[in-house]
Amino acid sequence: MILEIDIEKDYYESKKLKKNKTPSFNLKSKFSIDSGSIIVLFGRSGSGKTSTLGCIAGLLDPDNGRIIVNNEIYYDSDKNINMSPQERNLGYVFQNYALFPHLTVKENIEYGIKHLSEEEKERRVFELLKLTQIEGLENRYPDQISGGQKQRVALARALAPSPKILLLDEPFSALDMISRMRLRESLRSIQKELKIPVVFVTHSFEEAFVMAEKVVTFHNGRIQQIGTPEEIFYNPINTNVAQLVGYINIFSNAEIDYNENSPDFSILDYRDMKMSIKKFNKSMNEVSFGIRPENIKLIDINSEKTENVFECIIKDVVNEGSTSLVYLEVIQNGLRLMSKTQNDKFKKLNYAVGEKCKIELLKDKITILMTQSVKKIDLT
Repeated sequence: MILEIDIEKDYYESKKLKKNKTPSFNLKSKFSIDSGSIIVLFGRSGSGKTSTLGCIAGLLDPDNGRIIVNNEIYYDSDKNINMSPQERNLGYVFQNYALFPHLTVKENIEYGIKHLSEEEKERRVFELLKLTQIEGLENRYPDQISGGQKQRVALARALAPSPKILLLDEPFSALDMISRMRLRESLRSIQKELKIPVVFVTHSFEEAFVMAEKVVTFHNGRIQQIGTPEEIFYNPINTNVAQLVGYINIFSNAEIDYNENSPDFSILDYRDMKMSIKKFNKSMNEVSFGIRPENIKLIDINSEKTENVFECIIKDVVNEGSTSLVYLEVIQNGLRLMSKTQNDKFKKLNYAVGEKCKIELLKDKITILMTQSVKKIDLT
């Protein structure tokens, strides 16, 4: 068992609220994971993921529950067990690096291994400098190195005591795109070499998709969905998760016709728009659905396609470089949509703002979303 967590913690904005036992935020973090070397806690700022990480590390105390890491009990309120951060033997990389400014790179890395002999410290520091690719920086101070280098030093310091698990709290958020890409690859390589479980906090769905083998999705203090990146990003379980992973086009109060005449597709009816979707197991009223902008395809105005094809007016176009965001209004009902289109394809269509166009909603990319906000899942 890599992680088993079932904790609750209340937060209060004022003493008055605490006295009245009215928390301003309630964290209920419950999940278990048996496999996966890099686990990402994913969600918006303030959703509970960093608090969960702090409880794993022993930097925060839950109000009740239990935390088990690698089959070792870190916290159990019923058994009165609450190991100190030092006893938990884990590495923690903070968002702001938390390097000691008055110590050199070498001295920062050595900080957690003072109990070793000088020879052992020298050997361990040399191994970590090489592993994190910062050889030659050992005699510099934090203010003499770049942000990416500081992050590597923080990582090396966290790895120095040979921890059982590595915790990272949004470690790349302050870095530029190139540094983030390089450090992501370095972290994956380090994890594979050391074979140490990593718990990684981020609010970036791109980073979660790139890094994770398992994703735990948070919203407002609750676990929403647990799964592989593909499961989370291509089959979000509800509107909360869908919004987190980039479903801009989300709509409610649609109806599904089971469509017993087709073994492969059902019919989704939304404001008199009839759309084919992947087979749904029953007819339902008032479902929500979503579709990614890249799965709304602009097609030629003279196209003879009819399935999931609708006429729209182009309201605006935002050029993003290689792609454009195209803001659309469906003519028959005024529905607003956003499409993301490759610029070379968009130019060939020769559409302009204010003109009529045709779009196709890719039927196997329309996702039905559950209405409840929480689903508890144990993924083994």
